[in-house]
Amino acid sequence: MLSDNYGRIITSLRISITKKCNLNCIYCHQEGDDIESLREVSPGTISRTVTAAAEFGVKKVKFSGGEPLMRHDFENIIAALPPLKDISATTNGVLLAKRAASLADSGLDRVNISLPSLDKENYAKLTGSSLAFPHVLEGIRAAIDAGLTPIKLNMVLLKGINDSRIDDAIHFVSGYDGNVILQLIELMNFKNISRYMVDIGGVEKMLESKASCIKERQLHRRKKYFIDGVEVELVRPIDNSSFCANCNRLRLTSSGKLKPCLMRNDNLVEISENATVQEIGEMLKRTVEKREPYYKDELKQVICRT
Repeated sequence: MLSDNYGRIITSLRISITKKCNLNCIYCHQEGDDIESLREVSPGTISRTVTAAAEFGVKKVKFSGGEPLMRHDFENIIAALPPLKDISATTNGVLLAKRAASLADSGLDRVNISLPSLDKENYAKLTGSSLAFPHVLEGIRAAIDAGLTPIKLNMVLLKGINDSRIDDAIHFVSGYDGNVILQLIELMNFKNISRYMVDIGGVEKMLESKASCIKERQLHRRKKYFIDGVEVELVRPIDNSSFCANCNRLRLTSSGKLKPCLMRNDNLVEISENATVQEIGEMLKRTVEKREPYYKDELKQVICRT
């Protein structure tokens, strides 16, 4: 197993396969990628990296971008992976309708789809596209038909834009007969857009007041609220010591670098294109040695209290 100095065992890889995107969302953090590099990680490097990680017990892989469907070889990338418990992707859904079936046939298990607003005008302002919205709705239906479920519908909460429309989002998801989970995500202020940050505690209280049942996932202190037959998850990565304490993932950037922490770019380990599975295994060990919680001070306080 890959275990860091804080006892956190790595069971998941998050792989950004491209910086390219067909939208320009105001809140996108590009997976904290090193934006200077134009290199795009090769299918071979991805396959060898996942194979090496699987030998250490990694069971889950999530693909992201940019927009992963901008890679025309995405199906080939998925098909070349070793057997895993869960293979998923985060997509904006614009190109999903035409490829959902082929992605499922290649071995993709499920998708997260970003949908920041159900209002067409707001969606256009947030994403920079006035034409994409109906294609995303088609993508949701195609993903359900292809069995890429449960779909997690990602809604980054933005003050004054969609924070007052959570009820609408719950109603929208209720129309998909349990195939879609609504995931409300706290904004990460990578682009100095703090003016859009919501009172996440207030959102939590609102959900609590409406929920018929509440469950808490141990990982990341994430709560699930069951409201009118809809499962709603609240993701709170900011100032969340539990989020850091339970972090079980490494990242591979679109330029082929292993990244110990989403929030840092000063401790990356580059994978060369000709690196073998064994060599990548050593790089994974080196990367894990560099891991430490970003909210380390808060984590120490939690440890002291317990």
